[in-house]
Amino acid sequence: MKLGVNIAPHGAPAVASAAERLGYDVAFVPEGYRTDAISVLGMLAGRTEHIGLATGVLQIPARSAVMTAMTAATLETLAPGRVRLGLGVSNAHIAEGWHGVRFDRPLRRAREYVEIVRLALNDEPVKYRGDFNELPLPGARGEPFHQFGGPLGAAIPIYLAAIGPRSLELAGEIADGWFGVFCSPERIAESVPHIHAGRDKAGAPDKGFEVIPSVPVVVGRSPGEAADAVRHYIARFVSLGTKEHSFYHALMKRMGYPDEADAVYDRYASGDRAGAAAAVPFGFVDATALLGPLERIAEKMTAYAEAGVTTLALSPFARTTEEQQSILRVATEALDRAGLA
Repeated sequence: MKLGVNIAPHGAPAVASAAERLGYDVAFVPEGYRTDAISVLGMLAGRTEHIGLATGVLQIPARSAVMTAMTAATLETLAPGRVRLGLGVSNAHIAEGWHGVRFDRPLRRAREYVEIVRLALNDEPVKYRGDFNELPLPGARGEPFHQFGGPLGAAIPIYLAAIGPRSLELAGEIADGWFGVFCSPERIAESVPHIHAGRDKAGAPDKGFEVIPSVPVVVGRSPGEAADAVRHYIARFVSLGTKEHSFYHALMKRMGYPDEADAVYDRYASGDRAGAAAAVPFGFVDATALLGPLERIAEKMTAYAEAGVTTLALSPFARTTEEQQSILRVATEALDRAGLA
Protein backbone atom coordinates (compact mmCIF):
# COMPACT_ATOMS: atom_id res chain seq x y z
CA MET A 1 0.00 0.00 0.00
CA LYS A 2 1.34 3.39 -1.04
CA LEU A 3 0.82 6.73 0.67
CA GLY A 4 -0.54 9.89 -0.89
CA VAL A 5 -1.16 13.30 0.65
CA ASN A 6 -4.05 15.74 0.28
CA ILE A 7 -2.68 19.26 0.03
CA ALA A 8 -4.42 22.54 0.79
CA PRO A 9 -3.33 25.73 -1.01
CA HIS A 10 -1.79 27.33 2.09
CA GLY A 11 1.71 25.95 2.53
CA ALA A 12 1.29 23.61 -0.43
CA PRO A 13 4.92 23.72 -1.71
CA ALA A 14 6.40 22.93 1.71
CA VAL A 15 4.01 20.05 2.38
CA ALA A 16 4.39 18.59 -1.11
CA SER A 17 8.18 18.80 -0.96
CA ALA A 18 8.20 17.11 2.45
CA ALA A 19 5.95 14.35 1.14
CA GLU A 20 8.26 13.88 -1.84
CA ARG A 21 11.32 13.56 0.42
CA LEU A 22 9.48 11.03 2.57
CA GLY A 23 8.65 8.86 -0.43
CA TYR A 24 4.94 9.61 -0.82
CA ASP A 25 3.66 8.40 -4.17
CA VAL A 26 1.25 11.20 -5.07
CA ALA A 27 -0.01 14.61 -3.97
CA PHE A 28 -3.75 15.18 -4.37
CA VAL A 29 -5.16 18.71 -4.54
CA PRO A 30 -8.88 19.04 -3.77
CA GLU A 31 -11.22 21.81 -4.80
CA GLY A 32 -14.46 23.10 -3.37
CA TYR A 33 -16.36 26.34 -3.83
CA ARG A 34 -13.52 28.61 -2.67
CA THR A 35 -10.36 27.15 -4.22
CA ASP A 36 -9.56 25.33 -7.43
CA ALA A 37 -7.08 22.48 -7.83
CA ILE A 38 -5.30 23.43 -11.04
CA SER A 39 -3.69 26.64 -9.79
CA VAL A 40 -2.02 24.74 -6.95
CA LEU A 41 -0.98 21.81 -9.16
CA GLY A 42 0.64 24.18 -11.65
CA MET A 43 2.76 25.59 -8.84
CA LEU A 44 3.62 22.13 -7.51
CA ALA A 45 4.69 20.98 -10.98
CA GLY A 46 7.50 23.52 -10.77
CA ARG A 47 8.35 22.95 -7.11
CA THR A 48 8.60 19.13 -7.08
CA GLU A 49 10.51 16.62 -9.20
CA HIS A 50 9.02 13.15 -9.09
CA ILE A 51 5.96 12.90 -6.83
CA GLY A 52 2.71 12.23 -8.70
CA LEU A 53 0.33 15.18 -9.08
CA ALA A 54 -3.40 14.52 -9.00
CA THR A 55 -6.65 16.43 -8.87
CA GLY A 56 -8.58 15.17 -5.92
CA VAL A 57 -11.09 15.87 -7.44
CA LEU A 58 -12.06 18.26 -10.25
CA GLN A 59 -15.75 19.13 -10.25
CA ILE A 60 -17.39 17.88 -13.43
CA PRO A 61 -20.08 20.64 -13.43
CA ALA A 62 -17.42 23.37 -13.33
CA ARG A 63 -15.67 22.71 -16.65
CA SER A 64 -16.40 21.35 -20.08
CA ALA A 65 -14.89 17.93 -20.67
CA VAL A 66 -12.59 19.27 -23.37
CA MET A 67 -11.38 22.04 -21.05
CA THR A 68 -10.48 19.37 -18.51
CA ALA A 69 -8.58 17.42 -21.18
CA MET A 70 -6.72 20.59 -22.20
CA THR A 71 -5.84 21.27 -18.58
CA ALA A 72 -4.59 17.74 -17.97
CA ALA A 73 -2.53 17.84 -21.17
CA THR A 74 -0.95 21.13 -20.09
CA LEU A 75 -0.06 19.75 -16.67
CA GLU A 76 1.41 16.68 -18.34
CA THR A 77 3.66 19.00 -20.36
CA LEU A 78 4.84 20.66 -17.15
CA ALA A 79 5.26 17.40 -15.20
CA PRO A 80 5.68 14.53 -17.69
CA GLY A 81 4.47 11.18 -16.45
CA ARG A 82 3.27 12.53 -13.12
CA VAL A 83 -0.29 13.70 -13.79
CA ARG A 84 -3.40 11.85 -12.62
CA LEU A 85 -6.90 13.13 -13.20
CA GLY A 86 -9.45 12.77 -10.41
CA LEU A 87 -13.02 13.67 -11.37
CA GLY A 88 -16.28 13.89 -9.44
CA VAL A 89 -19.86 14.90 -10.11
CA SER A 90 -19.80 17.05 -6.93
CA ASN A 91 -23.30 17.40 -5.44
CA ALA A 92 -26.57 19.17 -6.13
CA HIS A 93 -25.74 22.02 -3.76
CA ILE A 94 -22.50 22.93 -5.54
CA ALA A 95 -23.59 22.05 -9.08
CA GLU A 96 -26.87 23.98 -9.08
CA GLY A 97 -26.16 26.66 -6.48
CA TRP A 98 -22.62 27.58 -7.49
CA HIS A 99 -22.01 26.44 -11.09
CA GLY A 100 -25.54 26.79 -12.42
CA VAL A 101 -25.62 23.25 -13.83
CA ARG A 102 -28.54 20.88 -13.25
CA PHE A 103 -27.70 17.82 -11.17
CA ASP A 104 -30.01 15.42 -13.00
CA ARG A 105 -28.68 11.99 -14.02
CA PRO A 106 -25.20 12.56 -12.58
CA LEU A 107 -23.93 9.08 -13.50
CA ARG A 108 -24.84 9.56 -17.15
CA ARG A 109 -23.17 12.96 -17.11
CA ALA A 110 -20.04 11.42 -15.59
CA ARG A 111 -19.93 8.67 -18.22
CA GLU A 112 -20.20 11.12 -21.11
CA TYR A 113 -17.64 13.43 -19.52
CA VAL A 114 -15.03 10.70 -19.10
CA GLU A 115 -15.62 9.42 -22.64
CA ILE A 116 -15.02 12.89 -24.09
CA VAL A 117 -11.93 13.46 -21.95
CA ARG A 118 -10.49 10.16 -23.16
CA LEU A 119 -11.23 11.02 -26.81
CA ALA A 120 -9.36 14.28 -26.46
CA LEU A 121 -6.44 12.87 -24.48
CA ASN A 122 -6.07 10.04 -27.01
CA ASP A 123 -5.70 12.76 -29.66
CA GLU A 124 -8.73 11.51 -31.55
CA PRO A 125 -11.15 13.84 -33.33
CA VAL A 126 -13.72 14.77 -30.69
CA LYS A 127 -16.99 13.76 -32.32
CA TYR A 128 -19.61 12.91 -29.71
CA ARG A 129 -23.37 12.66 -29.45
CA GLY A 130 -24.76 12.01 -26.00
CA ASP A 131 -27.69 12.93 -23.81
CA PHE A 132 -25.89 15.99 -22.43
CA ASN A 133 -23.03 16.62 -24.85
CA GLU A 134 -22.86 17.24 -28.59
CA LEU A 135 -19.49 17.94 -30.18
CA PRO A 136 -19.13 19.60 -32.56
CA LEU A 137 -22.44 21.43 -32.63
CA PRO A 138 -24.52 21.04 -35.80
CA GLY A 139 -23.24 23.43 -38.43
CA ALA A 140 -19.89 23.97 -36.73
CA ARG A 141 -17.20 24.99 -39.20
CA GLY A 142 -14.14 22.90 -39.85
CA GLU A 143 -13.10 19.46 -38.66
CA PRO A 144 -13.32 18.24 -35.05
CA PHE A 145 -10.33 19.19 -32.97
CA HIS A 146 -7.43 16.82 -32.23
CA GLN A 147 -4.31 18.89 -31.69
CA PHE A 148 -2.45 17.55 -28.65
CA GLY A 149 0.33 16.19 -30.87
CA GLY A 150 0.06 12.61 -29.69
CA PRO A 151 -2.01 10.35 -27.44
CA LEU A 152 -1.84 11.12 -23.74
CA GLY A 153 -4.66 8.87 -22.53
CA ALA A 154 -2.40 6.04 -21.40
CA ALA A 155 -0.14 8.48 -19.55
CA ILE A 156 -2.90 10.13 -17.52
CA PRO A 157 -4.96 7.77 -15.34
CA ILE A 158 -8.50 8.85 -14.53
CA TYR A 159 -9.88 8.34 -11.02
CA LEU A 160 -13.59 8.74 -10.35
CA ALA A 161 -15.05 9.82 -7.01
CA ALA A 162 -17.97 7.62 -5.97
CA ILE A 163 -20.12 6.82 -2.94
CA GLY A 164 -23.10 4.61 -3.80
CA PRO A 165 -23.12 1.13 -5.40
CA ARG A 166 -24.05 2.37 -8.89
CA SER A 167 -21.37 5.04 -8.92
CA LEU A 168 -18.81 2.54 -7.63
CA GLU A 169 -19.69 0.16 -10.45
CA LEU A 170 -19.37 3.03 -12.93
CA ALA A 171 -15.92 3.86 -11.56
CA GLY A 172 -14.88 0.25 -12.03
CA GLU A 173 -16.23 0.24 -15.56
CA ILE A 174 -14.85 3.50 -17.01
CA ALA A 175 -12.03 4.70 -14.75
CA ASP A 176 -8.55 3.63 -13.64
CA GLY A 177 -9.25 4.12 -9.96
CA TRP A 178 -11.77 5.06 -7.28
CA PHE A 179 -11.33 8.09 -5.03
CA GLY A 180 -13.41 7.73 -1.86
CA VAL A 181 -14.22 9.92 1.14
CA PHE A 182 -15.34 9.01 4.66
CA CYS A 183 -14.22 5.43 4.17
CA SER A 184 -13.74 2.96 6.98
CA PRO A 185 -11.89 -0.27 6.17
CA GLU A 186 -15.27 -2.02 6.41
CA ARG A 187 -16.78 0.34 3.85
CA ILE A 188 -13.82 -0.24 1.54
CA ALA A 189 -14.37 -4.00 1.76
CA GLU A 190 -18.07 -3.53 0.98
CA SER A 191 -17.30 -1.25 -1.98
CA VAL A 192 -14.67 -3.35 -3.74
CA PRO A 193 -17.16 -5.97 -5.07
CA HIS A 194 -19.14 -3.19 -6.79
CA ILE A 195 -15.93 -2.02 -8.43
CA HIS A 196 -15.16 -5.58 -9.52
CA ALA A 197 -18.63 -5.77 -11.09
CA GLY A 198 -17.83 -2.69 -13.15
CA ARG A 199 -14.47 -4.12 -14.19
CA ASP A 200 -16.20 -7.33 -15.27
CA LYS A 201 -18.76 -5.36 -17.27
CA ALA A 202 -15.97 -3.57 -19.12
CA GLY A 203 -13.94 -6.75 -19.56
CA ALA A 204 -11.06 -5.03 -17.77
CA PRO A 205 -8.60 -6.63 -15.35
CA ASP A 206 -8.79 -5.75 -11.66
CA LYS A 207 -5.00 -5.58 -11.51
CA GLY A 208 -3.81 -2.00 -11.74
CA PHE A 209 -7.10 -0.44 -10.62
CA GLU A 210 -6.47 2.02 -7.78
CA VAL A 211 -8.55 2.10 -4.58
CA ILE A 212 -7.82 5.46 -2.95
CA PRO A 213 -9.68 6.59 0.16
CA SER A 214 -9.09 10.11 1.43
CA VAL A 215 -8.39 9.70 5.15
CA PRO A 216 -7.80 12.42 7.80
CA VAL A 217 -4.88 11.75 10.14
CA VAL A 218 -4.28 13.35 13.53
CA VAL A 219 -1.39 12.26 15.75
CA GLY A 220 -1.79 12.42 19.53
CA ARG A 221 -1.84 10.37 22.68
CA SER A 222 -5.63 10.50 22.99
CA PRO A 223 -7.78 9.38 20.02
CA GLY A 224 -10.71 11.25 21.55
CA GLU A 225 -8.85 14.55 21.57
CA ALA A 226 -7.44 13.88 18.10
CA ALA A 227 -10.99 13.41 16.78
CA ASP A 228 -11.90 16.99 17.73
CA ALA A 229 -9.63 18.31 14.96
CA VAL A 230 -11.73 16.53 12.33
CA ARG A 231 -15.27 17.13 13.60
CA HIS A 232 -15.79 20.54 11.95
CA TYR A 233 -14.65 19.14 8.60
CA ILE A 234 -17.14 16.26 8.81
CA ALA A 235 -19.99 18.49 9.98
CA ARG A 236 -19.54 20.79 6.99
CA PHE A 237 -19.80 17.92 4.50
CA VAL A 238 -22.75 16.26 6.24
CA SER A 239 -24.62 19.58 6.08
CA LEU A 240 -24.14 20.33 2.38
CA GLY A 241 -27.35 20.97 0.46
CA THR A 242 -30.73 19.68 1.54
CA LYS A 243 -31.04 16.85 4.02
CA GLU A 244 -32.90 14.72 1.47
CA HIS A 245 -30.18 15.06 -1.19
CA SER A 246 -26.97 15.14 0.84
CA PHE A 247 -24.67 12.22 -0.05
CA TYR A 248 -22.71 12.63 3.15
CA HIS A 249 -25.71 12.90 5.46
CA ALA A 250 -27.03 9.68 3.91
CA LEU A 251 -23.63 8.06 4.27
CA MET A 252 -23.41 8.81 8.00
CA LYS A 253 -26.87 7.30 8.40
CA ARG A 254 -25.91 4.17 6.45
CA MET A 255 -22.82 3.76 8.60
CA GLY A 256 -24.99 3.44 11.70
CA TYR A 257 -25.55 7.00 12.93
CA PRO A 258 -29.00 8.16 11.72
CA ASP A 259 -29.91 10.28 14.76
CA GLU A 260 -26.46 11.83 14.94
CA ALA A 261 -26.56 12.67 11.22
CA ASP A 262 -29.84 14.53 11.70
CA ALA A 263 -28.47 16.37 14.74
CA VAL A 264 -25.36 17.48 12.84
CA TYR A 265 -27.42 18.67 9.89
CA ASP A 266 -30.06 20.49 11.95
CA ARG A 267 -27.56 22.30 14.15
CA TYR A 268 -25.45 23.39 11.19
CA ALA A 269 -28.55 24.59 9.32
CA SER A 270 -29.58 26.67 12.35
CA GLY A 271 -26.19 28.40 12.38
CA ASP A 272 -24.78 26.45 15.33
CA ARG A 273 -21.59 25.19 13.70
CA ALA A 274 -19.89 24.44 16.99
CA GLY A 275 -22.90 22.41 18.07
CA ALA A 276 -22.92 20.58 14.75
CA ALA A 277 -19.26 19.63 15.16
CA ALA A 278 -19.88 18.48 18.72
CA ALA A 279 -22.71 16.26 17.48
CA VAL A 280 -20.39 14.32 15.14
CA PRO A 281 -20.01 10.96 16.93
CA PHE A 282 -16.54 9.77 17.87
CA GLY A 283 -17.32 6.38 16.36
CA PHE A 284 -17.81 7.90 12.89
CA VAL A 285 -14.61 9.95 13.12
CA ASP A 286 -12.62 7.00 14.39
CA ALA A 287 -13.97 4.72 11.66
CA THR A 288 -13.00 7.09 8.85
CA ALA A 289 -9.75 8.63 10.14
CA LEU A 290 -6.37 7.71 11.58
CA LEU A 291 -6.30 8.95 15.17
CA GLY A 292 -3.88 8.64 18.05
CA PRO A 293 -0.31 7.45 18.52
CA LEU A 294 1.90 5.78 15.92
CA GLU A 295 1.06 2.21 16.96
CA ARG A 296 -2.69 2.79 16.66
CA ILE A 297 -2.25 4.44 13.26
CA ALA A 298 -0.14 1.50 12.05
CA GLU A 299 -2.84 -0.94 13.15
CA LYS A 300 -5.52 0.97 11.23
CA MET A 301 -3.29 1.15 8.14
CA THR A 302 -3.09 -2.63 8.18
CA ALA A 303 -6.89 -2.82 8.20
CA TYR A 304 -7.08 -0.51 5.17
CA ALA A 305 -4.52 -2.57 3.27
CA GLU A 306 -6.36 -5.80 4.03
CA ALA A 307 -9.62 -4.24 2.83
CA GLY A 308 -8.12 -3.59 -0.61
CA VAL A 309 -6.69 -0.07 -0.47
CA THR A 310 -3.84 0.53 -2.92
CA THR A 311 -3.07 4.15 -2.03
CA LEU A 312 -4.01 5.85 1.24
CA ALA A 313 -4.53 9.57 0.59
CA LEU A 314 -3.78 11.20 3.93
CA SER A 315 -5.09 14.59 5.04
CA PRO A 316 -2.81 15.80 7.85
CA PHE A 317 -5.02 17.85 10.17
CA ALA A 318 -2.83 20.44 11.87
CA ARG A 319 -2.66 24.22 12.21
CA THR A 320 0.81 24.79 10.72
CA THR A 321 2.71 23.36 7.77
CA GLU A 322 5.43 22.25 10.17
CA GLU A 323 2.90 20.19 12.13
CA GLN A 324 1.51 18.74 8.91
CA GLN A 325 5.00 17.65 7.87
CA SER A 326 5.49 16.05 11.27
CA ILE A 327 2.27 14.07 10.80
CA LEU A 328 3.49 12.88 7.40
CA ARG A 329 6.71 11.63 8.99
CA VAL A 330 4.76 9.72 11.63
CA ALA A 331 2.57 8.20 8.93
CA THR A 332 5.59 6.88 7.02
CA GLU A 333 6.91 5.36 10.25
CA ALA A 334 3.51 3.78 10.88
CA LEU A 335 3.45 2.31 7.38
CA ASP A 336 6.88 0.80 8.01
CA ARG A 337 5.84 -0.42 11.47
CA ALA A 338 2.86 -2.16 9.88
CA GLY A 339 5.15 -3.87 7.38
CA LEU A 340 3.38 -2.24 4.44
CA ALA A 341 6.18 -0.05 3.09
